[in-house]
Amino acid sequence: MTKDSVEIIEKKTSFKDYIQVDHYLLKHVLHDGGWSKVISREVVERGHVAAALLYDPDLDLFVLIEQFRTAAFAARQSPWWGDDFSPWMVECVAGIIEDGESPEEMCRRESVEEANCPISDIYPISQYISSPGCMTETVFLFCGRVDASNAGGVFGLEEEGEDIRVFTATPEEAFEMLENGRIVNSMTILAVQWFQLNRNKLRHIWLGNAD
Repeated sequence: MTKDSVEIIEKKTSFKDYIQVDHYLLKHVLHDGGWSKVISREVVERGHVAAALLYDPDLDLFVLIEQFRTAAFAARQSPWWGDDFSPWMVECVAGIIEDGESPEEMCRRESVEEANCPISDIYPISQYISSPGCMTETVFLFCGRVDASNAGGVFGLEEEGEDIRVFTATPEEAFEMLENGRIVNSMTILAVQWFQLNRNKLRHIWLGNAD
């Protein structure tokens, strides 16, 4: 498929604030030939995101963050989450990429703002669309090398209402958090699972040895 495989008939902005909602009327080429009927869809525009799983290969420790998420609190009202579900999310550091900023630069900035940990080296993991049914948001996912020896505390920008707890965890502790449902956001799940598959490879790159 090419850009000519989609015809936009109409695009209108229905809402614009922290996020933007656009309404599309469009049609597209079908897999077996011809064109689809006209489709009406809303699309959420909120910018694009970069995130980094912070890892100290010398100490074999992750630096993770925990913060309250309003959307997770709203999701808790559904019947599919139990009373033990917490809207305080265990996450990688992440943020919206600003104009003129690369995804790598965003990760370095947010790592200091959210976790007080400068990134000394960065390794790309993946690039994906977080919810292609309704959002344009692309996530650029990395692993960032940090010094975890003094990691910990509460950080974040007060003017943005951030209250971010920083803590360290061994890879095995993070794997257990995946198993017991303590990590439930996609970027952190993907990053930790990637690490499970690529741990020796990454340590060989950063330390010059595999173990």
